[in-house]
Amino acid sequence: MRRIISLLLENEAGALSRVAGLFSARGYNIESLTVAPTEDPSLSRMTIVTHGSDEIIEQITKQLNKLIDVVKLQDLTEGAHIEREMLLIKVRAVDADREELMRLTDIFRGSIIDVTGQTFTIELTGTGEKLDAFIQAVDNELILETVRSGVTGIARGEKCLRV
Repeated sequence: MRRIISLLLENEAGALSRVAGLFSARGYNIESLTVAPTEDPSLSRMTIVTHGSDEIIEQITKQLNKLIDVVKLQDLTEGAHIEREMLLIKVRAVDADREELMRLTDIFRGSIIDVTGQTFTIELTGTGEKLDAFIQAVDNELILETVRSGVTGIARGEKCLRV
């Protein structure tokens, strides 16, 4: 089962390494990992996407909670949540392909953020499924490069991950 674990941790050297090491040492896979400082510069928010049974996820959360750097943890998939990913995709855009790529970008509510005589760089945000659908809709021959941010998420409503 796919799980999204969000945690607040101390914003200091080695914290990310200790979390990644926990997964590695136990043979758990991290499908996606995003981390950035929060509004409090002493804390970072980390979002981890992983797969596992309820027992494995419970073990992961218990082990994460034992780490000294982890301040608070929340399994976002236990309740209503919003998740997003960002895609930057550079495509070959010449002649008739330019118009088709602009139309496709509009349909998926993306933005063309860089234009050259031969290429477009397109920015798209949404769920992983939306980004996958966009990539499949673009002719594979036109794709030069793709970069994805990984999942970031937040609980819906009043539920917050705060200290």
